[in-house]
Amino acid sequence: MDLFDKILQRPGPFGVWSDHADGYFMFPKLEGEIGPRMKFMGKERLIWSLNNYLGLANHPEVRKVDAEAANEWGMATPMGARMMSGQTKYHEQLEKELAAFVSKEDSYLLNFGYQGMVSIIDSLVDRKDVIVYDAEAHACIMDGMRLHIGKRFVYKHNDIESCEKQLQHATKIVEETGGAILVITEGVYGMSGAQGKIKEITELKKKYNFRLMIDDAHGFGTLGKTGAGTAEHQGCQDGVDLYFGAFAKSMATIGGFIASNKEIVKFLRFNMRSQIYAKSLPMPIVMGALKRLDMIRTMPELRENLWKIVNALQNGFIERGFNIGGSNTPVTPVHLSGGVSEAANLAFDLRENFNIFCSVVMYPVIPKGMIIFRIIPTAAHTMEDVNYTLNAFSELKGNLESGKYAAKEMINISEIFKDIQKK
Repeated sequence: MDLFDKILQRPGPFGVWSDHADGYFMFPKLEGEIGPRMKFMGKERLIWSLNNYLGLANHPEVRKVDAEAANEWGMATPMGARMMSGQTKYHEQLEKELAAFVSKEDSYLLNFGYQGMVSIIDSLVDRKDVIVYDAEAHACIMDGMRLHIGKRFVYKHNDIESCEKQLQHATKIVEETGGAILVITEGVYGMSGAQGKIKEITELKKKYNFRLMIDDAHGFGTLGKTGAGTAEHQGCQDGVDLYFGAFAKSMATIGGFIASNKEIVKFLRFNMRSQIYAKSLPMPIVMGALKRLDMIRTMPELRENLWKIVNALQNGFIERGFNIGGSNTPVTPVHLSGGVSEAANLAFDLRENFNIFCSVVMYPVIPKGMIIFRIIPTAAHTMEDVNYTLNAFSELKGNLESGKYAAKEMINISEIFKDIQKK
């Protein structure tokens, strides 16, 4: 069989929707400066879908540093991979400051968070080692584990009893293989908004021999007294052996880092293929990251403003009878019931008639009969934004319960997407 013919017969869980959702529910184009209000299909919308937690994406001080760095160095400097010709004192400075911020000895810059996590896992473990991980681990963790040719055991999401059982299985195996155990969890789960049970997992170190790595992409900058993340918030930073942070959320830029003790970071620097064979982060990104990190450290009002919006929005949803799950972070999932047609109709009504844009999650990402609107509050939003959104969702909930969105003919999805594709 021809390879192209074969792959076209299996478009994938997202690809099956490509003819119906491309350009509207998938790959939508948000235009204008990043912020609470942007344009979608020519109309201004209230945006709740961007992980710009601290509002730094278009902060004047950030834009100034980004522009100055781009003017001074351009996007090409430094040329080459860091191991060969792409090393600068500014890359090293950023690593030192990141490590100090999350209370680790050293850190290593990553060109991309996703790519970095995949490569970290690949570098750390071999066939004799066992990975124990949470059932709702991010895709970057799952893809990293695909490269692991040894054993791996999954525990039920945020279930410490289940985690301990898997550690027991893992311990028996490494006693035979002479390998070691790596536990991987997340600081904040990006879909549910729940914090990983980092403190409870670190307590298991009293009974089992393992190292703990956390993916704190959503916790870095938003949680903890200083913004150093979920482990700082839970008071167990010392129990985390490898701390992974991404720049794509609170810092509103590209890249990430892994922090640990000096010897482990040194090992990763000389063994992470995704960094050894990739061009170094351009200077504008490095200088911009230094500025963003400094603002996170020295401007607690950014985090205070974020939590003012988060608390008002989440408390408002709860008071109005909405289910937001177990979120105790800025990620705010609004759970509703309904099928795919209802989800599409509801999301369309929200965008076109209320001018609110947020991500809608439905089957096959979550089980049939469930709808989740994933709302991301930021420090740039206002209380007026919160009140308007709460009122809109109350009206939508009434419409959903009355059966308004059950009618497939409410919106002709196919015709809408034909119009989109023409544009």
